[in-house]
Amino acid sequence: MVQFSVRTFGFPEIRRDGEACPLPLRKGVALLVYLAEAKGAVAREFVATMLWPDSPDEVARARLRRLLHRIQLTLGDGCLTVDRTTIRWSGAVGLEVDSKLFEAACDRGEFALACRLYPGDFLDGFSPGNCPPFDEWAFFRREALRGRAVQALERVVQDASTAGDHAAAAAHAHRLVALDPLSEVYGRALIRSLMLSGDRASAERQLEALTQRLREELGVAPEADTLALLQQGTTTQGERAPPTRYVGGGGIHLAYQTYGTGRPDILLLPGFVSHVERIWEEPRCRALLSALAAMGRLILFDRRGVGLSDRVGFSPSVEATARDLATVLDAAGSRRAVLLGASEGGPACISFAADHPERVTGLILFASLAKGSATSDYPYALQASQYGLWLQQLIAEWGGPAGIETFAPSLAGDPQARAWWAGLLRAASSPGAIKGLLHALRDADVRHLLGRVSAPTLVLHRRGDRAVLVGAGRHLASHIPQARFVELDGADHWMFAGDQQPVLTRIAAFVAGLPV
Repeated sequence: MVQFSVRTFGFPEIRRDGEACPLPLRKGVALLVYLAEAKGAVAREFVATMLWPDSPDEVARARLRRLLHRIQLTLGDGCLTVDRTTIRWSGAVGLEVDSKLFEAACDRGEFALACRLYPGDFLDGFSPGNCPPFDEWAFFRREALRGRAVQALERVVQDASTAGDHAAAAAHAHRLVALDPLSEVYGRALIRSLMLSGDRASAERQLEALTQRLREELGVAPEADTLALLQQGTTTQGERAPPTRYVGGGGIHLAYQTYGTGRPDILLLPGFVSHVERIWEEPRCRALLSALAAMGRLILFDRRGVGLSDRVGFSPSVEATARDLATVLDAAGSRRAVLLGASEGGPACISFAADHPERVTGLILFASLAKGSATSDYPYALQASQYGLWLQQLIAEWGGPAGIETFAPSLAGDPQARAWWAGLLRAASSPGAIKGLLHALRDADVRHLLGRVSAPTLVLHRRGDRAVLVGAGRHLASHIPQARFVELDGADHWMFAGDQQPVLTRIAAFVAGLPV
């Protein structure tokens, strides 16, 4: 059997039986890469339109026929299966695609292997020219693979540090810094690993370089924890975060943490983006989490597809997130818990509370909603068209402090908060992946479950919230039996932004009043 390999990381290359195939046609390479990435046959009309978007249909189809002929002359007649309507790589040849090998290693949890299989970004420096549809597809694919590479590197750095192999941790932390040079967290990981490996001179150079990047690009200075690394070695305030653990469920590995030892258990499910380690880097967020842990044992987790949990090839539904919630509770040894659903985390908590009342001591919903988009009978969310525009803007600004003016107006002018939020977004997801997740949240609707929630419920909402209107909170409280609604001052959507004390006071009183 003839064996083909398709290299997609870096500049693409096609090989036949180990020998490079001289294919000077950029659109031919683009077509072969696209077919290799596809899960099955691709429509000829779609390919023609993608590669020649400005040409009339008949001209585009004719150019595709000529291109296919030249590919088959170069690679051999049996490389592709072509019929009147579709094209695909032939099943009669062996086909190895580096991006698929990389994703398979990630799926198996073989993160060290995955890091070796990722030498550079997807189709780095390549474009077929005048093909916006292909370039857009390549961009989102590149960002998704880069996100998985970052996740794999984070795991390898963590594992190497735990094993005491600080030289290996430093080598992989170097790659993290190269992928996200403005991340102070990755810069800290590199400096810390260099210090522990005994290379203080390199650690000092890295701190100097990080300081310069932060000053020039973001206009901020390194945090005190970063500066303290050279004086205190490895102990910093940011390292008070609890260890991250993993549990498998439905073929997905979920990252979770437990913090504190009290009762009851309090599971916090945040909105559409999270990262169980990066959240501890923000002082206000860390203060909020510590205060919650003082009320009971705090349980945190990243939903599938986000943060340190496995990336997935589909958009997780409310039901899937509710199942993951059960998996994490089981892993944490929690029989019953208070569920705290913030923003888009609310619907999954509602679903779980309705289906598993015996496991829910109480339900707290903060700045949450029952339906992701507005309809005639639910005017408390964005219209589908408005949602689309908001999502388009969010994706366009991804990597910077996207949306902070809406989510936390009180922090919008804080350079440190902006830098932290931008870094958390980059670490938590990619533009393509978050687009799918937010499409799923847009379509979420748990209104039919509200009447089935039997647990004591507290609904908190700031009246000036710009991200989720206060009417959504009032709707929740009016449809959940015996729910208590508290309208708070302020305009921040994030729980930790603005004045935390009224929020914490209400939560503490609610938790204290729950049956043991």
